[in-house]
Amino acid sequence: MTKQVHPETSSVEADDIVRISQSSLIGLNRDASQIQLRSANIRAQFNGQYLSAFKGRGMEFDESRPYQPGDDIRAMDWRVTARTGKAHSKVFREERERPILLWVDYRETMFFGTQQHFKSVLAAKIAALLAWSAANNGDRLGGLIFSGQSHVELRPSRGKSASLHFIKQLTQHPAWSKDHSQKEQTHGAADALARLQRVSKPGSLVFLISDFRNMDELSWSRVSLLRRHSDVVFISIHDPLEEHLPPAGIYKVSDGENEVNLNTYDKFEREQYHQRYLIQQNLLQSKCRKLGMRYISISTQDDYTQALLQGLGLTTKTSKVKR
Repeated sequence: MTKQVHPETSSVEADDIVRISQSSLIGLNRDASQIQLRSANIRAQFNGQYLSAFKGRGMEFDESRPYQPGDDIRAMDWRVTARTGKAHSKVFREERERPILLWVDYRETMFFGTQQHFKSVLAAKIAALLAWSAANNGDRLGGLIFSGQSHVELRPSRGKSASLHFIKQLTQHPAWSKDHSQKEQTHGAADALARLQRVSKPGSLVFLISDFRNMDELSWSRVSLLRRHSDVVFISIHDPLEEHLPPAGIYKVSDGENEVNLNTYDKFEREQYHQRYLIQQNLLQSKCRKLGMRYISISTQDDYTQALLQGLGLTTKTSKVKR
């Protein structure tokens, strides 16, 4: 099992395992070239059924013109219609720079891992890939990086500088501080989603990156409000130990300071543990399906770049390579 190292430790072994460096996230720019978020073939997949591509509802008003048969009634320009006495429709053009918003969870449960790296490190790497993709595609980048005690809110802006600034915030967030992690958790997902709503605008593409622990009804209602005007992608992070207990035995588990023994000899308890995980994942998928959002599950032992590409429908290649 991964043993937590004090956040101030600067050893090479700590980097990319229990914490992440700015240089590591900057280096992901090369891998991000594979992720084309504007691609027409990005699809959501639920139970083998493909839903529509990203809707691209980031639209700007262009002009009004006389109504033509077949025009969407929702696009009627009622002001011009009332002024002229003749039916007019609004004509829109797609925004050149669609806002990409990244919601990154650094709450306490994300600072855990038994394979490759902590969930928080994996979340930072996925966020960095998406941040670089936004810069490469000419999209504006913003979002929210939050923990139980603090948050960093970033208004959408474009260019390489926006991605570098986001990456800097990913690596310097107070959540990486050991003292910070020991403070009482006062803010939950619902609070962070409410803050995200304030920086989002219609037509945004929103990525929620979390283990989605403790999602209450208020949290889901805020996700639903966000989904009304934006495309939302759930990226669920988990560690293999959260899915299955290890084979029968006694294992030492440590948070870097304290140790406890984990007894896994009871087969029934191991199965019940796995069933609880499946129930949680099925609930997440069911909620996403109901709200028309795509759901991507990525483990700390996965090749996260390939898992992200596959989840976004950008590749049909299945990869089990560990990183």
